Amino acid sequence: MAAWSPAAAGPLLRGIRGPPLVHCAQRMFASQTEGELKVTRILKEKFPGATAIKVTDISGGCGAMYEIQIESEEFKEKRTVQQHQMVNQVSRSCCWAPVS
Repeated sequence: MAAWSPAAAGPLLRGIRGPPLVHCAQRMFASQTEGELKVTRILKEKFPGATAIKVTDISGGCGAMYEIQIESEEFKEKRTVQQHQMVNQVSRSCCWAPVS
């Protein structure tokens, strides 16, 4: 098997600016977006007993989709689907305008 080289990977990486790992890591080390901060603030208000809240925009920065991780006693003895419903209810009621 031939050894990997950057020259051999050129055709596969065409269109990516900068080294691939640096390109992906730029968002990882950036501060939170305005949308992430807004959702985090609202979740802290609705789940005051939460010990950890992490909101990540996984839509590339446009705010269309967030990954939300919350640790709270309020979720104790609730099924996963119930936990999701609790978070979705909060986020829908405050973050999205109805479509007309």
